[in-house]
Amino acid sequence: MGFRIPGITRQASFSAAKATGKGLGVPKGYLAVYVGDKKRRFVIPVSYLNQPSFQELLSQAEEESGYDHPTGGLTILCQEDEFLNLTSRLKEL
Repeated sequence: MGFRIPGITRQASFSAAKATGKGLGVPKGYLAVYVGDKKRRFVIPVSYLNQPSFQELLSQAEEESGYDHPTGGLTILCQEDEFLNLTSRLKEL
């Protein structure tokens, strides 16, 4: 079971591009997330939402801070290196 977002297609490739500012566009099939204490913005494929390891990370984020954030984006309060490690493993799938 995974998350489904209507109107968004799945893409298997990883966007290594990390946006440096707010308000930058996100390509179709991708999602912007804010990670860590400094809230660095990363653009990831929505296909990651179906991966059990990423769903676990989202569950932890929900327990810690919920999903209502002033930035308007999804914030994941884990260490950046933990997030990068996870996404690099998902990239290989």
